[in-house]
Amino acid sequence: FDSLPPAHYKETMNTILVWMQQSESKLSMPQVAIAEYEIMEQRLRELKALQSSLQEQQKGLNYLSTTVEGLSRKAPAEVTQSYRAEVEVVLGRWKKLSALLAEHCQKLEERVTKLQRFQNDIKTLKKWMAEVDVFLKEEWPALGDSEALEKQLEQC
Repeated sequence: FDSLPPAHYKETMNTILVWMQQSESKLSMPQVAIAEYEIMEQRLRELKALQSSLQEQQKGLNYLSTTVEGLSRKAPAEVTQSYRAEVEVVLGRWKKLSALLAEHCQKLEERVTKLQRFQNDIKTLKKWMAEVDVFLKEEWPALGDSEALEKQLEQC
């Protein structure tokens, strides 16, 4: 029995594997171009929550590594190798998942910032267009009124 990991090891392994599967599914959703700020903000919050969850699951991953290291002192080499290989696969998936999650967050944060800037530019442009529209609809000065014509020329 000394050469087998505790029951908590298997529970932790299963929990982490299920969590990784769910997270990989969430991240494998196709990235679509979204032009609605609120939807992008919601997606970013979801990814940030997933990052927090990843950090919470890190304790379990550390426990698995520590348990396998402790097991290697007591168990035969072939048993230890089997558990080490299992943990290495999980660590590899974890690393890829972590990198993918960080990449998705960064890209989405950049896109949210660009969209916000774009929306602000649109507001500014619409305001300017409204002012120009008012200006163009103003009555033109009489031909003999050179002072009014000069003023209007400056405004143009």
